[in-house]
Order: sequence, then C-alpha cells, then structure tokens
Amino acid sequence: MTPRDASDSPRGRWSDLSRPPLSTTALRRGLVRGDGLWRQVDVVQRTGSTNSDLVALAVAGEAGEGAVLVAEEQTAARGRLDRQWTAPARSGLFFSVLLDPADVPVTRWGWLPLLTGVAVATGLSRAAGVDTALKWPNDLLVTVGDEERKTGGILAERAGDAGIVIGVGINVTLQADELPVPGAGSLALAGAVSTDRDPLLRGVLRSLEDWYGRWRAAGGDPAASGLQETYAAGCATLGRVVRAELPGDRSLVGEAVAVDGEGRLVLATEAGVQEPVGAGDIVHLRPA
Repeated sequence: MTPRDASDSPRGRWSDLSRPPLSTTALRRGLVRGDGLWRQVDVVQRTGSTNSDLVALAVAGEAGEGAVLVAEEQTAARGRLDRQWTAPARSGLFFSVLLDPADVPVTRWGWLPLLTGVAVATGLSRAAGVDTALKWPNDLLVTVGDEERKTGGILAERAGDAGIVIGVGINVTLQADELPVPGAGSLALAGAVSTDRDPLLRGVLRSLEDWYGRWRAAGGDPAASGLQETYAAGCATLGRVVRAELPGDRSLVGEAVAVDGEGRLVLATEAGVQEPVGAGDIVHLRPA
C-alpha cells in the first residue's frame, strides 16, 4: 500500500482558505537531505490513522526509518489509552514517523515518546513563539488565558521488527467553538505568533531529528544525552500533587518529585515512600 498524496486530489484542496493545505513538494525539499534522518515525506488528504497506516507500511517493508506520513484529516485517530482524537481538516498537525534505533538497547526505547515530547515542545517554542509544557508522559500543554490546556499528544506503537512508529497530534488553528472537549486548547488560542503549519511542521521535525541524534549518539542514555534533565525542566507535572490512575482500577496519590532513569514518574506518597509509575493516566490535583 502506498499513501496517496493530498495534492493528487483537487477536491476540497482550497475549500478553506484560512487553512491552506500542506505541500508535499515543499516539505520534501525542506526536510529530506542525503545525510539527514528524514528519507520520505508523504501528505495524504484523509485517512483513519497515520499511525495505523505507517505501522502497516513498515511491517510490509514499504517504509523504513525516516519515513514521515502526514494527514490533513484523520477520522479514526487514537490517543493514549485508546482515546479518540478528532479535529477539523487542516486545523492541526497530524503525523507519524518511523524510527528504528537498532543500536540502542530496547530497554531504553521507552524514552522515545518523552524524547518526542521534548522535541515537539522545543520546535513549537521556536516556530510558534508559544511556551509549551509537558504533562507526563507525553501530553502537550499551552496556557489559554490563565488556564492550562491540552493542545497535543503523542502515541508510540511497535511496528514489528521494523522499529517504532510515533504519532503526534497538535491543535493549531482550532477556535473555541471547535474544541472537542473541555480542557482542550490550540496554538492559536494560546497566542501563537505563527499558525502556518508548514514552518511549524518543519521546526518540529528538525527538532526531533536533533534530539533523536543526540539520544542515539549516547546509546540511548537519557542522562548522558541531556534528555532526562531537559524533560524534567519542561514537565508541568513535577512539583504537583497528582492522582495516578493505574491499570487494574487502582489509583495512587502523591507529589510528583522526579522522572527516573527509565522515564517513570516518581510519586512521594503520604505513607512516606517514593513509588515509580510507569503506565497510567495522571490527573493534576493542585498547581505547582
């Protein structure tokens, strides 16, 4: 299966002039280099999920490391814990990348979603002029008015022996009456200096290439690469009292005090112990 380029179908291409389409040709020209990470960039008009599509391509041997698949609209996008992610066409950045860090121990691959969060936050700060924080493990937060809102998320999935596919969804131009749920936000509502998706996507992917290169050069070591320290510095969860909703209908309340070497969130509980949380949903109960 081969993704169909959005530019191949003129229907609806310019239907919303306030949300112009992405250009595959321009993105390839700006991102694909002989010595770079990104080898192939495709933009499709509409699909169910870029993650599902890229996993299928990777497993079939039709995509390798450095493949990028972007959709103008997703109809079956998924977030963490199988939550649905919906947004109007061309209102955000919805893309997946295929990475295959074969020279890094698999035990350190769990840092890849956190690495992507750092890269996206860094890229958006530079390209959109918006201060983006991270909610553990990989939600992207912006401030709208005086309220913290989720504007994006990250989902990682194994693609068999081909590597790992990481999907990113970012609300860019959504207005207040288009937000899918209470607590959602967008770069536009957060006062971004630019909502042009082309430079935003380039900025994010270049930042991801940079951080991925640093992490691989350090053998996936989060401390030696600077990733652990940078993630902690930008993590809005640290210093807060939170509730961790854990698998098996369990919950744990405590102060988030650290992100450990395995990328787990460490909670200091009222019982006086520190417990690492590796999976679960985190609810911020009190501001830092």
